[in-house]
Amino acid sequence: MSYRNVFLEIGKTQEEIDKRINDTFQEIFYGADKFYETTEDDSMGFLVDTGNNDTRTEGISYGMMMAVQMDKKKEFDQLWTWAMKKMYMETGENKGYFAWSVYPDGIKNANGPASDGEEFFAMALIFASHRWGDGDGIYNYSEKAREILKVCLHHKEMYGGHNMWNEDGLIKFVPGLEFTDPSYHLPHFYDIFAENCYTEDRGFWKKCAMASRDFLKKACHPKTGLSPEYSYYDGRPYPDYEHFGGRHDWFYSDAYRTIANVALDYEWADKNTEFGVWCRKTTNHLQAFFAGLPVEECRGIYEIDGKVLEGKALHPVALTATIAQASLAADGENALKAVEELWNTPLRTGNRRYYDNCLYFFAMLALSGKYCKW
Repeated sequence: MSYRNVFLEIGKTQEEIDKRINDTFQEIFYGADKFYETTEDDSMGFLVDTGNNDTRTEGISYGMMMAVQMDKKKEFDQLWTWAMKKMYMETGENKGYFAWSVYPDGIKNANGPASDGEEFFAMALIFASHRWGDGDGIYNYSEKAREILKVCLHHKEMYGGHNMWNEDGLIKFVPGLEFTDPSYHLPHFYDIFAENCYTEDRGFWKKCAMASRDFLKKACHPKTGLSPEYSYYDGRPYPDYEHFGGRHDWFYSDAYRTIANVALDYEWADKNTEFGVWCRKTTNHLQAFFAGLPVEECRGIYEIDGKVLEGKALHPVALTATIAQASLAADGENALKAVEELWNTPLRTGNRRYYDNCLYFFAMLALSGKYCKW
């Protein structure tokens, strides 16, 4: 499969692009402003959420995806070892899942999972198996991926707990709650899960891919392309202001990832479908919305219908990155401008750099044609 390199389209040379990608990985993992750390014996590694001083299944699995895309097996294995030794839960009501938050000293900060961690773990492991081959024990990547996928779908019958996907094929925010996060919906992953899971679950993963594509069309606003952080299964914003730190029915930090996922689905899947047409239309709408805002409002907080709220984006570089990644699907006049803006934006510094720079690097990979299906 060939992958589009949008940076070439804005006049960058392949040499410039390769250097930028390599330098970005190096800065995140080993540079002066890195947030990758390793244990004293160098056997384990973890990405630190620098804004919250913990390590998360989100970050560990993101790091694994970065490593497999960059052909960095050492770092991949260090991260996966951390996940298995410090995050994996062998007992309790969430047996078989991974604790979503762990302190840098390895002590669990929570005993529940977050669904996006499991899906990224499984996808990164499948790619690692295809790229490097399977090893022994926890490094038998394909077996571990199948086990994760099985637990996600069958936790209730295996351990008496809650499954991560509901019966309709839609991912939950966390297994025990009946609402979702639009940015967790990765139908382009589920297509691949269906090819690499245990045989009896193939049909359900295909169902999940279809269900999530249908869901995304409901969750993204038809005029702005914006989606909420949390939503009901029918796509309506979830207006629970009393839990999880306040409101999440708006276009805010989590929600930035949704349009990036839509664009990557467009790149990986069949573009000549009704959903592919919708992806192009929706990414164009989102980029047009941001292009039409006054400069002082273009990195703010918004209702999904585009109403500008008081306050500024907590993660402005992440927002710049995902608007640019939308250009994998968009074809409007704003598409290449968004990519140029990302190219001219440096990595974020300071204590909020973790989330911004993770999404920044994923966008760099995607727009350079280096976010591949292995």
